[in-house]
Amino acid sequence: MRIAISAETTIDLPKNLLEEFDIHTLPFALIMGEDQYMDGEVGKDDLYAFVKKTGQLPRTAAVNEFQFEEFFAELLKTHDEVVHFALSSKISAAYKNAAAVAQKDEFKGKVHVIDTLSLSTGIALLAIYGSKLVKAGKTSEEIVSAVKERIPHDQTSFVLETLDYLYKGGRCTALQRFGANLLAIKPQIIMANGSMSTGKKYRGNIERAIQAYVEDTLKEFPNFDPSLIFITTTMDADKQGIIETVRKRLEKEGFERIEVTTAGGTIACHCGPNTLGILYLNDGPHPIAE
Repeated sequence: MRIAISAETTIDLPKNLLEEFDIHTLPFALIMGEDQYMDGEVGKDDLYAFVKKTGQLPRTAAVNEFQFEEFFAELLKTHDEVVHFALSSKISAAYKNAAAVAQKDEFKGKVHVIDTLSLSTGIALLAIYGSKLVKAGKTSEEIVSAVKERIPHDQTSFVLETLDYLYKGGRCTALQRFGANLLAIKPQIIMANGSMSTGKKYRGNIERAIQAYVEDTLKEFPNFDPSLIFITTTMDADKQGIIETVRKRLEKEGFERIEVTTAGGTIACHCGPNTLGILYLNDGPHPIAE
């Protein structure tokens, strides 16, 4: 039984990790003015240059049903079943579209869609776990069940340097944006039950805010699975020292594999520049029996 693991490009994994864990992706669309690109064709620097030039936020478009039909049909040429990990249904239509396709006669019983209630490498944590279960010889039913048990423990959060991009995207008010800028607040954004909400608010420069955020997160969610953690960021090149400081702190904490990734276009255009998050599963070690 060959089972494919798939996700949208909002999983934010680089090519080498997609290949390592045999994860298949299909892209969201990014609309910049009159031009449309597929997520992955343009990077964060292109997006931020567009915002600076036009004052407008690029628009994103979820994968539609027709695109999912083509994608799943192609995967089923070489696999018996597909387990698909979708961006949270609370913030995108992708899950609804994928689930609708999975109920069509030609895909029923062959395509299984999971609402991750997460985004970015929070999705990747679950998809990688699913990939490991495939390699361990688990059935699709076992994979879906095991993954769903871990979803409530998916610790996905970020610290933003600015609320400007959330404001442009209609995800915060002008008053919230003004207050954050006036008081030099760097807000924590957390995924809670599939939706984005504001957590702690940090004062001062972004480096100090990130250091405090990391310490607070590790203290609040200490029952981590040490096998993998992501540092996912939109940091500029001149701030790589901040990333290295975070990496060393996580290494000291006991994480065995620390992957630094760059947020893809869809996620980057909502969180803005110089964002950083640490993402891990907070339900302890999960050895997979062969």
